[in-house]
Amino acid sequence: MAFFTRFSPVLVAVVALSAAPAAFAQSSPGYFMPPSQAPAHAPAHAPAPAPAPAPQAQAQVPAIPQLPALPKGAPPPVAVIGVLSVPEVMQKSTAAQGVQAVIRQRQEALAKEAQTARAKIQAEQAQIEADRSTLTDAQLETKEQALRDEVAATQTSFQERNQAIQNSGQAALGIIESELIAIIRQEAEARGMNLVLHREQVALNVDAFDITNAVVAQINKLLPSVPVPPSVVTPGMAVNPPDQSGDQGAGQ
Repeated sequence: MAFFTRFSPVLVAVVALSAAPAAFAQSSPGYFMPPSQAPAHAPAHAPAPAPAPAPQAQAQVPAIPQLPALPKGAPPPVAVIGVLSVPEVMQKSTAAQGVQAVIRQRQEALAKEAQTARAKIQAEQAQIEADRSTLTDAQLETKEQALRDEVAATQTSFQERNQAIQNSGQAALGIIESELIAIIRQEAEARGMNLVLHREQVALNVDAFDITNAVVAQINKLLPSVPVPPSVVTPGMAVNPPDQSGDQGAGQ
């Protein structure tokens, strides 16, 4: 339609909850105007590559100063090491699973509302196209401007509501995170550990070092669930820009 070609596409990111409980934001297709279509054919000749910039002279690194030795201090204690997989703990945490389920439900409900809003806007756009031949230029511009304003307002509304859902999830996860830190300290002290590493960053370890299962059992005992606060849009609330990596083909 001509209306699509006259105005840039407007996309609203209704973010789907990711599988990992600690990461709620993944982009999903937009729900309003379809994205710009790629050209049907590539240009016959690719543009000539830009000339490479001239190499810059490498900055001279100053000589390392020779400092006097410091007085001898007490050596650190002998390391008693443990390892822990935080992603596995969050995946097995019943509280985190509950937060994930609530956020997913809210995101799915928002996505359905966005689809309805998109259909309404597309119907209004189709009506403008149908009436185009009977409208004066001034009338047509008034209707098109009203539709542009409606699209912008709808986009802002859904972005804010989506951000409010993400904020609710992060608030609930913050409670779990605080409890997790306390439990890790508790488990480490009980085993005399003074250094706990992320298991994903360790090339080799033995099962005796791993406290993941013990932490999972303790967090599910002490914090089996957490409430997810209401997702409320507040005045002046910061909204993260939507990830538009999944926008291509949104109008399919």
